[in-house]
Amino acid sequence: MKTYSLTRRLITAVLLVEFCSLLALIGIASVYEGISHFRALDVVLRGRADSVLGAVQDAEDPEDNLMLYGTEGLAPKRDIYIVRDDRGRVIGSQGWPGGEQELASTDRREFRNLTVGGIRYRVIRRPGLRVVDPGDAKGGVARHIIILYGSRTHPVWERVRNAIAFYALSGLLLLVITGVVLLRLLRGGLQPLYELVEQAGKISVTSWNLGPSSQARYVRELEPLVSAIESALLRLEQSFAQQRQFVSDAAHELKTSVAVVKSSLQLLTMRTRSAKEYEEGLERVTVDSERMEELVAKMLTLARLEDGGEQPESYRIVELGDVLRDVAEHFRTLASFNRISLVVNADTSTLVFCDPDQLRLLCSNLIHNAIQHSGAGTEVRAIVSSQGELAQLIVEDDGEGIPEDVLPHVFDRFYRGDPSRSRRTGGTGLGLAISKAIVLRYHGAIRLESKPGHGTSAIVTLPVVPSTTERTDHRTARNLERGTLTS
Repeated sequence: MKTYSLTRRLITAVLLVEFCSLLALIGIASVYEGISHFRALDVVLRGRADSVLGAVQDAEDPEDNLMLYGTEGLAPKRDIYIVRDDRGRVIGSQGWPGGEQELASTDRREFRNLTVGGIRYRVIRRPGLRVVDPGDAKGGVARHIIILYGSRTHPVWERVRNAIAFYALSGLLLLVITGVVLLRLLRGGLQPLYELVEQAGKISVTSWNLGPSSQARYVRELEPLVSAIESALLRLEQSFAQQRQFVSDAAHELKTSVAVVKSSLQLLTMRTRSAKEYEEGLERVTVDSERMEELVAKMLTLARLEDGGEQPESYRIVELGDVLRDVAEHFRTLASFNRISLVVNADTSTLVFCDPDQLRLLCSNLIHNAIQHSGAGTEVRAIVSSQGELAQLIVEDDGEGIPEDVLPHVFDRFYRGDPSRSRRTGGTGLGLAISKAIVLRYHGAIRLESKPGHGTSAIVTLPVVPSTTERTDHRTARNLERGTLTS
């Protein structure tokens, strides 16, 4: 897709709107100017027709006819008129070819547009009355007359066109000025955005700040963008820090294990050893090799869970209580060795739709963490319960608890609140991150509740499968897989 300029698009949009408004204005102005000029012309025509009416006089003949008196200068040369009496006699006319036929028209409108001799005229029909011999004993003779007076419309349309041209040229000039002003204003207005881009270009793995002098943070429209970028940068910085910490920890763990393996093998080859010494040396090599294998396996597991490439065919309807009891039996020896009582309460039948191996890994991580952080003579409790459409798994201990400032970060990858415990407990900071990834995969939720000195509770909720014949319904399984039965 080709790139485009946002500034140009905005200017084009504004100018297009203004151009359409200009066209509408010109249309309205054209109608207004036409009406105004023709109304003015009608007033002039009425006055000139009255002047012609005033020029109609008694002809002082036996037939009591009328005549036009003083016709010179009565009307402009380009105007036309015709006067007829009630007997159909034309009293006078000017430039009116075929006027008699026009006078015979039955059109009674006061104003009309006519084409006379190929020229367009605005014509007024003016009826009048003249009394012949008003001093006569009978009061005189009344003569009705009709005057048709016309003036060319071309000058009117010329004035209308001039007005329209003026509006159009003025509007186009304003459009040009508006475009230039908009270009300058937009460039100035977008300056904080350009500065934000410049500041963002300076971000690197060693510099995560946008810069305190950035004007963009003071622009209301850009403030959400700046906040989002800063939030994303903060998360990225934390992620990079965690990655660096993980690489450092993993390198240290692996280096230590490799060094131990190497030194054990070197010691075995320095002189001839007894069978027991060889056996003890190989056992140490095996322990450290297993430590390296566990670290690599956890890294691969987390990557596979976050990748989302798990095949739905591996999902099964699983009894959560059965899985928890199996895992607990696996850890009873470790718990007894540390003089910790492991109690399981999973009598409720709770079915979940998931990968059994991942569910087993989730239970193992939580129980193992509880045992590692519990002291001798304490108790670890694993409880399964059902709450409506949700299954709840709680693993709680009576250990030392988690500090309040550490609690928000316990599910972060590679995070360990106390790095000094890594060698003593064998932790890698991946257990809870893996647990969270498993729970989220099945549209559940996980949280830790802890108070220093009073133990910790890990609480997991997962969607359940109804305990009816729908257990074997593939449609229900697909819905659960898509997360439609979540809380």
